[in-house]
Amino acid sequence: MITAYVLVAINLLCIYVCYVIAKERGASTRFWGWMAVLFGPFAVPFVCFAKAKKDSTE
Repeated sequence: MITAYVLVAINLLCIYVCYVIAKERGASTRFWGWMAVLFGPFAVPFVCFAKAKKDSTE
């Protein structure tokens, strides 16, 4: 039973990490939050290497 709690805790941590990284890079936080829900720790490297939004203030 403890294994299930550990896996849920890891998944919640990955959701938070993806959200924070996406917010800093200007990416869609909702999209990356759902990617973390679906793929867990596998989403973290992808959000790190995803393209950041470019500023349109040129």
